[in-house]
Amino acid sequence: MMIDDDMWIGVVRLHARVEHELSTALQRHGLGLSEYRALCHLSTAHDGELRMQELADLLGLNQSSVTRLVGRLEAVGFTRRSLCAKDRRGVYTVITEEGRSRKEMASGTYVETLTAALDRASADGLGLTVAALRDAVQPV
Repeated sequence: MMIDDDMWIGVVRLHARVEHELSTALQRHGLGLSEYRALCHLSTAHDGELRMQELADLLGLNQSSVTRLVGRLEAVGFTRRSLCAKDRRGVYTVITEEGRSRKEMASGTYVETLTAALDRASADGLGLTVAALRDAVQPV
């Protein structure tokens, strides 16, 4: 259906535009967008830890990509790896206090940039798409 195609093109355009702005803004905190999102997931996980495969699934990354991502986070002290006590083959990544601190420092920038990017996109011809997304998450 042509309406669905037009709608989906709007979603893809909006996504690309917002992701670019978020990525650029997070650089001032020394984080990439995937790194920031990984820290967000870890910061809300039970005990601040997730199995590597769980994190990969949450981020939409394959195992190889999440391994490299976690390696970058470990190298700067934002996470550490831990072996599963029940299954020594299972590997967890655990957020550190330094990782929590960096995530908190970057959160304001993330939220401000997201809101501003959506507002700009709305004014630049993607208003219906932005409005539909915002309406979808408004409390009833």
